[in-house]
Amino acid sequence: MTARTKVLVAMSGGVDSSVAAALLLEQGYDVIGVTMQIWPRSGEEHRGGCCSLDAVEDARRVADLLGIPYYVLNMRDVFEATVIDYFCNEYLHGRTPNPCIACNRHVKFDALMKKADALEADYVATGHYARIQLLGGRWVLRKGFDRVKDQSYVLYPLTQQQMERVLFPLGEYTKEKTREKARVLGLRTAEKPESQEICFVPNDDYWEFLKSRRSGEIREGPILDEQGKCLGTHGGVAHFTVGQRRGIGISSPYPLYVVRIEPDRNAIVVGPRESLYRRALICEDLNWISVEGIDVPMRVRAKIRYTAPEAPAVLFPCGRDEVRVEFDEPQFAITPGQAAVFYEGDIVVGGGTIRCSLGGPAESH
Repeated sequence: MTARTKVLVAMSGGVDSSVAAALLLEQGYDVIGVTMQIWPRSGEEHRGGCCSLDAVEDARRVADLLGIPYYVLNMRDVFEATVIDYFCNEYLHGRTPNPCIACNRHVKFDALMKKADALEADYVATGHYARIQLLGGRWVLRKGFDRVKDQSYVLYPLTQQQMERVLFPLGEYTKEKTREKARVLGLRTAEKPESQEICFVPNDDYWEFLKSRRSGEIREGPILDEQGKCLGTHGGVAHFTVGQRRGIGISSPYPLYVVRIEPDRNAIVVGPRESLYRRALICEDLNWISVEGIDVPMRVRAKIRYTAPEAPAVLFPCGRDEVRVEFDEPQFAITPGQAAVFYEGDIVVGGGTIRCSLGGPAESH
């Protein structure tokens, strides 16, 4: 690394990206801070959260304090096409999206990388808690040192070409160490709370957001039990996700959960909690990291949502871009549209999108 190696740091206005920029500056990089302007034109009054108007002001002040150039990049169109449209389409088709993964894939490590090229930057850096290493001639993604904050799950779409040019300065940090560093540096973001909301959805009300954008595509349909009996009517499949209990609106002598969503019939199927356990899933749209792919079964630990614990499983290749994931023990509420990510120790083997679940009291279609 030479003194003039240039890095573009994505600054979301939070403490993590602020400290990431500061650490790179200390390490001798030529740092440029950027915030991606991604909020829809109709929501420019929205303040708070990642990359919002307030976040721009926080990031700008941190950049001023650090003495680095700072820019706001207009990424509205690519964000609209690859994240917001995807988010709406998935819900309308009975699947549960992960917009953070879509943003990482299409915006932060694709569109932003192209902006880095335009600014003649060698690297792109973010405040993610994860690590990248070169092992045996292949770039690998490892969990962050802080296992509670580890974000390797949402980074599984990274390609070999991208990882060669991505830096995660907080990979060896804990969250508390990050805040301590921010305090020492006098950064205004040191005590800033983390945003738990979807950055482009006002008040975290995704149902109202969907209705405001796609009301003409939301249709009422039947709520069915597992035997096909109609129990009532729902206001749109986009209002539900597998494993959901609240908001079903059906009285029952036992708690009812959304067991599956059948978009072809515009139907919600409900049942008892035990009906949500499945032994396997089919994963599509794969991205392999530590290996080029698999042609024989492979034992891993698989994670089926960001907050889920890893579970022992075996991967079975089943087609050009699919694997069957068979778990040692049944898993609760395997949800189409979410990501399944595979690990060997702290190394990400790869991951993909859950197409369906298999095995259990009833098949998921």
